[in-house]
Amino acid sequence: MILFTFFGSIFIAVVVAILFERWGLTHNGYAMSILIALGAVLVLFFLRSLFHLRIGSPGLDAIIGASAALVLIPADAARRRSRGRRRR
Repeated sequence: MILFTFFGSIFIAVVVAILFERWGLTHNGYAMSILIALGAVLVLFFLRSLFHLRIGSPGLDAIIGASAALVLIPADAARRRSRGRRRR
C-alpha cells in the first residue's frame, strides 16, 4: 500500500507544478517547478513515513507540500543572482 501512496504523491506533485506554471503563479519553467515540487513532496513523504508527522491524508500532504515549496522557493531570483556573479 505504501508504494501506491508514494507514486500517487509524486503524480500529485507533478500536476501541482504544471498547474502553478500554467496559472502564472510561478515563473520557474516547467522542469524547475516539477523538481522543486518533487523535492518537497519527497521530504514530506519521508517525514510522514519515518516520524508519523502528517497534515492530513497523503494526497493533501502532497498538495500542501508542493504548493508551499513552489511559493517559497524563488528559483528565478536565484538564477538571476548567480548569472550576475559570473559576469563580474
